[in-house]
Amino acid sequence: MIVALLATSFAQANQLDNLINASQDIVNQIDTGIKLVGAATEYSQYGQGMSDGSLAETAHITSAQIEAYNTALMDIQEYQPYGSVTDVLEAKAAQELSLMNDAVNVFTSATVEIIQVAEINNLAGEANTPQEQAEVQSFVENNQEMLMVSHESVQDFNESLTDIETHANSAVAYMSVAASPEAVAFFEQGVESANTTAEQTSILYDANRQWVQMGYNTTRNLSAVMLNGTDGIGLNVYATEAEILIAGSQSEFYLTSPLGGGFDCYMTGGCE
Repeated sequence: MIVALLATSFAQANQLDNLINASQDIVNQIDTGIKLVGAATEYSQYGQGMSDGSLAETAHITSAQIEAYNTALMDIQEYQPYGSVTDVLEAKAAQELSLMNDAVNVFTSATVEIIQVAEINNLAGEANTPQEQAEVQSFVENNQEMLMVSHESVQDFNESLTDIETHANSAVAYMSVAASPEAVAFFEQGVESANTTAEQTSILYDANRQWVQMGYNTTRNLSAVMLNGTDGIGLNVYATEAEILIAGSQSEFYLTSPLGGGFDCYMTGGCE
């Protein structure tokens, strides 16, 4: 998406450049034509200054030049002189999703390192007789090194989990604002008032204030869209802990995990 934003900005610049270049080509031909006519009207009065008969063609406006100019005229109607707030927000969301996915990979690796705790939990929980309990004890003795949990793995687990929440929340913040016509229009008005472009602004999600704010390089003023429904835009994207956990329990990530799909299924592929 960041690449797409750069491509969009490049296309925006090209739209204006194309119109400038295409119109300049025709202006150049007109300029040459006027000069030739001026020379003809001057020289013809004095019986001198003949050309070889081919100069007029150098000032002819070609079909290609007309097509280029007319196409540029059509394209400029899509030009956004203040940039695209939506593109900037979507690019920031894509960046946060990429960071979240990186953290998910760390989380998954750390989980694999410590998931043997789930196996011990299952074995111990199902050991109802002294013989079964002795088998648990024997299993632990024979696999103690493998079953130990390292502080490094737990640190990776904890830190990646925090990173995932942070980046997921940021992505949701940017995507929700980008998807709201009212919020985008509000930010666009701020960009126009500051006489800058969306790409030159600073857009940030503030978790504490529960808003996405936009700052401008030409003024100290800020615009902000609340994410909790407390402003006139009415954008509310927060969910309760219960709602989040229910959604998580129904997710593919959980259902294919050692706890959601079963330890044996996850570790050995022995799914029923």
